[in-house]
Amino acid sequence: MQTTLPLADNVFSVTQITELISEILVTSFKFITIEGEISNWRPSSAGHIYFTLKDDTSQIRAVMFRGAAYGLSFRPKDGDKVRCTGSISVYAPQGNYQIIVSKMEASGSGNILQMIEERKKKLNAEGLFSAERKKKLPSYPDTVGVVTSPTGAAIRDILNIAKRRNPSVNIRLFPAIVQGDEAAQTIVKMIETANFYNLCDVLIVGRGGGSLEDLLPFSEESVVRAVAASRIPVISAVGHDIDWALCDYAADVRAATPSAAAELAIPLKTEIYDSINTYKKELFECITRNVETKRLLIRSFTPDSFETRFRTIQQPLLNRFDNARQQLKDNMNKKINDTRTFIQNSRIILENASPQTIFNRGYSMVTDAEGNIIRSASQVAEGNEIHIKPSQGEIKARVIQSK
Repeated sequence: MQTTLPLADNVFSVTQITELISEILVTSFKFITIEGEISNWRPSSAGHIYFTLKDDTSQIRAVMFRGAAYGLSFRPKDGDKVRCTGSISVYAPQGNYQIIVSKMEASGSGNILQMIEERKKKLNAEGLFSAERKKKLPSYPDTVGVVTSPTGAAIRDILNIAKRRNPSVNIRLFPAIVQGDEAAQTIVKMIETANFYNLCDVLIVGRGGGSLEDLLPFSEESVVRAVAASRIPVISAVGHDIDWALCDYAADVRAATPSAAAELAIPLKTEIYDSINTYKKELFECITRNVETKRLLIRSFTPDSFETRFRTIQQPLLNRFDNARQQLKDNMNKKINDTRTFIQNSRIILENASPQTIFNRGYSMVTDAEGNIIRSASQVAEGNEIHIKPSQGEIKARVIQSK
């Protein structure tokens, strides 16, 4: 059926143009099949399912009512690639068009999830998700930094929790775009700024809930690397409990929501006071015990017991002194006796080697007229004058014969 359009110069009300568009779409697309990737999958309590079908450049809203949803042969989720058969309708109150799905079939893995999974494997192989890289959160931070949208619900939730848990903790906002093409760049810049100027003790990076593509900036490689390289401990808080992003794996701690991240980062002021009071009590009890022990020890030092204790300490020292003195005396006597014996032996040796001792045995020394000692008969000739020195006196003689 072909609808005849009114003349271009007619003036329509919003309702009239909406009805006209609805008639064209409904009559032209009564039964169609669309292939796309599921995003923002939201089952309702009534059993109906609301979601978005998308490809690389476009998206269309979709609804699957309870009766049709009961006939599903698999459990769809964000990122699944599916083929949906149904009809186009227009929701007049909001001026939106959508497909009412009567049948859904799986059509392979979604491009976004496949891309994220491949990126996850690559970064994990580089060790960016290693547990050894994780840093411990500070127990008592003075300043908590938050990289998120300044107008989003995440920062409001964090501020409310900070005010309730510990108003003394400063919250420093690093405003960033958290959705769209420029989001990753601003998130990285804020993380690097916080680290370069050391502007906080712990850093919360995240945003509130959203569709798979809304959360995609937190899975960008540049963001994951910036989180992993941060010297400041990072808490990743992206979306709700069921949502995951790659920066969750690189962060030091992953929180289910921004509110949960605030709970992790900001200690309760009452708990701090309780801890201080506990430590104060333990310190006081420890000092009291030590003082009492010293008091009991001092009481045991009476004049009589003091002398006894002194003698007990002194006596072993005196014994050691007496033993040392006797040992020194014995060593000195031994040294003197050894030296005396050595001198006596040396004197005997010297006396035995003395020329006079040799002369006393009957030996004499013979020299020529010039005083040279004669050791051989060949040194003198017949008629030479010689001098003979016995033990006593001196004899002059002349050689009669020399052989």
